[in-house]
Amino acid sequence: MSTQLVEPRTTTQSTTVGSARPTIESTWLAVAGREVDDELVDWPPDMFAFTEVILDRGEVYRFAVSPPMGRTWPPATTPPWSEAVAEAARNWSDATAEGPASPPELVLEEWRVVRAALDTTIDSLSSGQAWRICEALLTLHAVSDETCAGGADGSLGPGDTQTALEAQTRDLFDRTGTIARIEPALLRVLPKYRTAPGGITTRSISRYLTLAGPNVNYGINRSPALAHVTDDKLNLLLLPWPLRVHATDFHPMPESIQPRRVEPFGFFRFEPSEPFDVALVDRLLESATAQTDHVDSVVLPESSVPHTDLAALEAVLSRHGVTLLIAGLREKLDPGNPLGSNWVHLGASFDGRWSHYRQDKHHRWSLDRSQIEQYHLTDVLDPRVRWWEALELRRRSLEVLERGDGDVIASLVCEDLAHLDDVIDLIRAVGPTLVVALLLDGPQLASRWTARYASVLSDDPGSAVLTLSSYGMVANAWRHGDPPSAVVALWKDNARGMQEIKLDTDAQGILLTLDRQPAIRRAADGRAPKHDAIDLRVSDVIQLRAQT
Repeated sequence: MSTQLVEPRTTTQSTTVGSARPTIESTWLAVAGREVDDELVDWPPDMFAFTEVILDRGEVYRFAVSPPMGRTWPPATTPPWSEAVAEAARNWSDATAEGPASPPELVLEEWRVVRAALDTTIDSLSSGQAWRICEALLTLHAVSDETCAGGADGSLGPGDTQTALEAQTRDLFDRTGTIARIEPALLRVLPKYRTAPGGITTRSISRYLTLAGPNVNYGINRSPALAHVTDDKLNLLLLPWPLRVHATDFHPMPESIQPRRVEPFGFFRFEPSEPFDVALVDRLLESATAQTDHVDSVVLPESSVPHTDLAALEAVLSRHGVTLLIAGLREKLDPGNPLGSNWVHLGASFDGRWSHYRQDKHHRWSLDRSQIEQYHLTDVLDPRVRWWEALELRRRSLEVLERGDGDVIASLVCEDLAHLDDVIDLIRAVGPTLVVALLLDGPQLASRWTARYASVLSDDPGSAVLTLSSYGMVANAWRHGDPPSAVVALWKDNARGMQEIKLDTDAQGILLTLDRQPAIRRAADGRAPKHDAIDLRVSDVIQLRAQT
């Protein structure tokens, strides 16, 4: 039970049905389905959710960089505001972890200001007229965010131990999908890994937490730190397979064409005839280890790995000490289910055992006349028909892999990168270290669509983005008069820009080495920046040929 800090009011004009001017109280009730009460100060993520909602609805976050005329932010305090917030956060973390206890005085003081003014309109906050309330909301938001530093987002440094509060937030997320005690079907508080370097939104004033709606299922899959990240490098083996794709690998589904007068459509399946060569993976890993002392991850494009070959593939990876697999998987055609599956397989190995996570594709590939001609498919797919990928669309989800060394990886399948929907919004909110897009696409040139959408995520939230396509598809994607390209991958980060990555004609794989560098995690609200995030940069690209 929380201590009652302010006498509750028995009537509130602002919450009357039909009220035209939303208030702090009515806005929170509409969004969270609960009244504003003193229980919010019992659990920092709950206070974060409350302040985030109000600061967003009133656009008060903008005052952190542009306060109203005659006002200043952060407030002039002794000790300085940033130091006071950090101290209050440490005290609140200790107090909360030990059970019901009084929050620090800074939290109580600012909460009394807000609690006594719940009938303040959102318009009064947005204009800055209710400036003292704005100050209190911004301070409570900063302290609650800072209180959850470390444990919620997996950013513990070497030698750090998890506090009781951090363990509680992890346990709550594992059980409910949120670290707040608010109904997750309405809103969720999630760990956050980085902040955007520019712009100003509510996400700009938080470092460790973010608020999300219920529209996307979200999972955090944790695995220990990579065994070899002592030199601050990651080595990725890129296998842009299949190396050959034939027109006959595209199969129109019988009787699927809908003969509409305008733009008839049908369904197709992609089933490459080239078998998946596990032995070639083995030989390429031998070649890779001749270039470096370890390979951390193997990455393969969309639909490149038959589900039936997964166990054999992981056995080879284990033999070479590879602990992470990011691969596009496909299932064989099931006559009972004409709509197949297409997903990213995230496999993480620890002590020889593989854990599996699945990121489904959410948007079907659509082949129109232009693409049918570009990929030279006119002999198998009628160019007068728009052909849609025969794909079962499941509920949207986002699975991220959180490594104990601070790297957080998210992956998408092809078209999902190009649709700026709720999944992309969630990626921008949580800010993974690396986003890997697995494609069945043409050359990964800086002038094409993948580069445009990779830039969206490298700019905000600042994630590095890797796209990888099949060499067979890249080689087939040419028009008359244009030479074929060999650019199978594209790297984009927020510091060095784009890098096109080619596959040599006699190579079967690429060893990509990434430097891991400490990155500044900012908060536009005035808190001192911290070097507690990770940036990835390409340091080397090596063509690999299988040992004979």
